[in-house]
Amino acid sequence: MSNTTQQSPQPKNSTLVPIMIIAGLFFIFGFVTWINGALIPFMKTINELTDAQSYLVASASYISFVVMALPASYIINKIGYRKGMSLGLIVMGLGALIFIPAAEARTYWMFLLAIFIQGAGMTLLQTASNPYITILGPIESAAKRIAIMGIANKVAGALGSVIFGALLLSGIDKIKDQLLTVSDSEKTDLLDIMADSVVTPYIVMAIVLFILGVLIRKAPLPHVEAEPIEASKPGETVKTSIFQFPHLWLGVLALFVYVGVEVIAGDTIISYGISLDIPVSQAKFFTLFTLLAMVGTYALGVFLIPKYISQSLALKASAFLGVVLTFCIVFSSGLTSVLFVAALGIANALVWPAIWPLTLKGLGKFTKTASALLIMAISGGAIIPPLYGKLVDNNKTDLIAQGMDSVLASAEAATKGYWILLPCYIIILYYAFWGHKVGLKKA
Repeated sequence: MSNTTQQSPQPKNSTLVPIMIIAGLFFIFGFVTWINGALIPFMKTINELTDAQSYLVASASYISFVVMALPASYIINKIGYRKGMSLGLIVMGLGALIFIPAAEARTYWMFLLAIFIQGAGMTLLQTASNPYITILGPIESAAKRIAIMGIANKVAGALGSVIFGALLLSGIDKIKDQLLTVSDSEKTDLLDIMADSVVTPYIVMAIVLFILGVLIRKAPLPHVEAEPIEASKPGETVKTSIFQFPHLWLGVLALFVYVGVEVIAGDTIISYGISLDIPVSQAKFFTLFTLLAMVGTYALGVFLIPKYISQSLALKASAFLGVVLTFCIVFSSGLTSVLFVAALGIANALVWPAIWPLTLKGLGKFTKTASALLIMAISGGAIIPPLYGKLVDNNKTDLIAQGMDSVLASAEAATKGYWILLPCYIIILYYAFWGHKVGLKKA
């Protein structure tokens, strides 16, 4: 029995249009998020950065989820899901516009500010859309719906990485060679011209985001609420605080490390290929490989969940595969190692769709706050990739000090840096087997 009337699930036909609309939103923030793979080597060149500094591009985007998640939850509680999504799109558009003065000044902190503001808009968008799609239908099939969102997200990411790779990285090898031989004034001119290449794409992006922000206000999205918490039996303690759900906090930790490994798989792979002396003309497509691996696995998840496999089984298989692939990356070399990084897309695809419903299960009125905490966990993408970059920088310095050639040292350091993935996948594996059950009533 419930302590309030339980809302019946939306009929299948009534959820089709909302699912398509929310998939469109996932397409948008997939496009914006996954262009970081091209932005990182681009920013590294025009601002003359170290590896660790260049990965602040990812940090600026993902740290906004920590800063903005609870405010976003408050805003959405006040104005609702639909207006929250609209506001998120408009804020993302404002962030895109800041790229214009950032390019003119060629100032790294301004680029990071623009990326942070776009991240703030994405926080609003994600805080509204993730719980919405989770509770739009039965919780048992939530992973299937989120997998559909993942397909939209990663197809957009694939397009974004290819488009921005072509716009920002074409000819970068030639420019880097020129920078070694030209005078300081010629070097400044070359970098200024290169920086200006972001202006037109981001103007277009801003216009599209503003238009969509207005249109979403008119979208036919039904009102949905999470199922209420079951009424307590005599002698049982009533849940009065978010801190009484240990499986939620373990889910937040699992999502934190997951986003870190997902970002590493997508955003470091181009730089990794370049460090292995693979030409940029080839390496610029490597993020596409990761995303295609994710899209294929998402499609498999839509077919298999929940009819053939459970959400928890999908999570177990994904985490185990992540552990195996980590060893494969570190103990291989060249293009083979790059392909193992891309294969992380297979291990990562069903983690997000599985963790959300497993974590939100049984939270009732605490669902929106819990969703904000899960969105904050996206900050793993801000913290773990720069740690990878720091490992690479430190290892490279040590290897060069030991007398290794700088090219070989870069390749070796970049490969060994992927050891950072191992503890992350072990945490996800724990959550898949035991963590998601902690503190929940046994059926």
